[in-house]
Amino acid sequence: MPLRSVKVRDHMVRQPILVHPDTPLLEAMERILTNKISGVAVVDQEQCVVGMLSELDCLKALLAGTYHQEDVGALKVAQYMVRDVECVRADEDIVDVGQSMLDHKHRRRPVIDSEGRVIGQLTCRSILGAIQAFNEPR
Repeated sequence: MPLRSVKVRDHMVRQPILVHPDTPLLEAMERILTNKISGVAVVDQEQCVVGMLSELDCLKALLAGTYHQEDVGALKVAQYMVRDVECVRADEDIVDVGQSMLDHKHRRRPVIDSEGRVIGQLTCRSILGAIQAFNEPR
């Protein structure tokens, strides 16, 4: 039996946490920790995606900074974000996007409008929630 809705728009996080490339890494990490999320989209001034920053990216930065005795407070998001980001549109099918996320080992995808601006984020958790809601008794 199929899901009630398979469109990204119906299951995306509508106001995702965003950071800019020049955001201090420690500030981005604080947002990740405070909001209990696994990563954030990195956007430019027009809200277009320029990268993604995950918990693992932050851990890599902190370990490298500590090892090299760098001032981790001076690190910026741009130094550690992933720049090659796969985005999705709101009208895409979550099953197809979910399979692509599995294939590429991604935990989240920014959802963009026709201008390339972030309007949401689809996460593994939101896909799991959609499937769980379908399986709950009516």
